[in-house]
Amino acid sequence: MHRLEDIHFRDPYILALPSRKKYYLYGSIGQNVWSGPAIGFDAYESEDLVHWHGPIPCFRPPADFWSDHHYWAPEVYEWEGRYYMFASFKAEGIPRVTGVLVADQPEGPFTLWSRSLTPPDWECLDGTLYVDDHGDPWMIFCKEWVQVEDGEMYAVRLTPDLKGPIGQPVLLFRASEASWSIGSGEQHNRYVTDGPFLYRMQNNELVMMWSTTGQDGYTLGLARSISGKPQGPWKQDDSPLFTKNGGHGMLFRTFEGQLCLTIHAPNDHPNERPVIFPIQEKDGQLKLLDDDSK
Repeated sequence: MHRLEDIHFRDPYILALPSRKKYYLYGSIGQNVWSGPAIGFDAYESEDLVHWHGPIPCFRPPADFWSDHHYWAPEVYEWEGRYYMFASFKAEGIPRVTGVLVADQPEGPFTLWSRSLTPPDWECLDGTLYVDDHGDPWMIFCKEWVQVEDGEMYAVRLTPDLKGPIGQPVLLFRASEASWSIGSGEQHNRYVTDGPFLYRMQNNELVMMWSTTGQDGYTLGLARSISGKPQGPWKQDDSPLFTKNGGHGMLFRTFEGQLCLTIHAPNDHPNERPVIFPIQEKDGQLKLLDDDSK
């Protein structure tokens, strides 16, 4: 058994399954997140969010798999009786994409379902699934700063089987639109978009958590959809949610009903680890409990 501080993951994602009374943790395997051939993806399972069993090798690429490195940010969703993993993949000379894997069980084994949901000539990452009020699936994803400098956030509607996009992606915002996003590079014109996650607030507002580089390192903040739809338009909150060099967050509820945030922190390799914070939602705001990051 492991505790979170023992698990070297970036980009943590937790799937809570009430039917099994278990939580499943996925993430980018930290040991070779930046270099070397990718191992694949691992999962851990827990009944209490403290003690974790694993690693469970939920995906190992077959010999003929097209991508060989930068296996990042796996997110797993239960959809029509199966489990779908959205994740980023890269190969030399081929732009980074968000692809989809599928399995009959949350612990895998996962196999390829859709090679790419993102445009073939775009450098993209961190696709996240959102199901709108009509039951239609959407993917929110990032077009990377490495291609556009001012990182962009997009939404695209998906086919019901999650195999492909419907229509063209819609630009939602650029990273520099957030006052807490700090440009890097010699001309301070490189802005990061990273790790989107959508959440319907108790007051029915649709918000998006996303991460960028801030004054004190990796930073997590919120944008709000004025229309209440994934297409936006989106307005950035004035103040970020987490500022002390941690991010790529997602929200989930415990089996007792407590809203929680998981991120990786710090954002320094090889020290990054999954962290869980209880969250208070009040008056249209989210507040981290037991946190001294601000």
